[in-house]
Amino acid sequence: MFTQPDSGLRSGVGLMQTYVNFWRWIGHKRWFAVAMRYVLSKVDREIYRLSGGRLALTGPPVLPILLLTTTGRKTGKERTVPLTYLRDAKKLVVTSENFGLERKAGWPKNLLANPEATVQIGRQTSRYLSRPASEGEISRYWPRLLEIWPALQTYMERGGERFVFVLEPATQSQEA
Repeated sequence: MFTQPDSGLRSGVGLMQTYVNFWRWIGHKRWFAVAMRYVLSKVDREIYRLSGGRLALTGPPVLPILLLTTTGRKTGKERTVPLTYLRDAKKLVVTSENFGLERKAGWPKNLLANPEATVQIGRQTSRYLSRPASEGEISRYWPRLLEIWPALQTYMERGGERFVFVLEPATQSQEA
């Protein structure tokens, strides 16, 4: 299914492609999923915030990353997570398989309880309204999401659950 990345030296693949291949390979590993869920996503969130979206552990060129801020359904506190996204005109599409781990991510439940969210892409922050994607949208978006991050399929197979949300702009953008 997925092979270990080429060193880049024998095949002439550039350094950047080797970096991308490394992340795509490591993304399927269970230990990586655990590290991302419990440690690295928190680090990634702070790196992204501090750099205005210019830096992230798995950000460009590997993945398009945004910060999604939801309101906790139980606590009412803001919760921010870095997510891979797909752009479809003005809409954004995000998904959660929570790295295929047993404990499910909280942000999908937060969006179901309160569909209003804030999205930061780079330095730009905007308000969005979310909704679960329809079956037709999932059929259309899922292959595109897998092109961006093939490990999503591994996560879904491990965890058995998938949440796909469509985010639509609610208001005009503001500088962060």
